[in-house]
Amino acid sequence: MKNNDWRDSLAALLGIMGDAEPEETVQVDETPREQPQQGRLDIVLEKKGRAGKCATIICGFSLDDKEVDRIAADLKRSLGCGGSARGGEILIQGDRREDVRKFLVGKGFKARII
Repeated sequence: MKNNDWRDSLAALLGIMGDAEPEETVQVDETPREQPQQGRLDIVLEKKGRAGKCATIICGFSLDDKEVDRIAADLKRSLGCGGSARGGEILIQGDRREDVRKFLVGKGFKARII
C-alpha cells in the first residue's frame, strides 16, 4: 500500500479539471496520531474471589500493554482510586462503572456496561 495514494488521486483529478494549479501548498502533518480503540470495551462489575468487595473490570483492549498501562494510570488518577492493569485488562477498585464509562467515552473509546 502506497503512502501517498490520496496525493496521486488529487493530482489525477487536477489533471482532469485542466491545468489549474492550486494557489498555495498546504503542509500536511503526517505524524501518526493515537487512534482510539476500534472495538467496543466492556465494563463489568465483579465480586467473586474478592472477599465480598467489588471491582470494576474493563476488557476488550486491542492496544499493546504499554498503552493499556497508560490509560489505567490516567483513569486511576482521574477517579482517585486504586487499580491495576495486566493481561490487556484494567481493574478499578470499587463499583465505578458509570464513572469509567464516562472517562472512556471522553477519551474517544466505545464502551458499554454489562
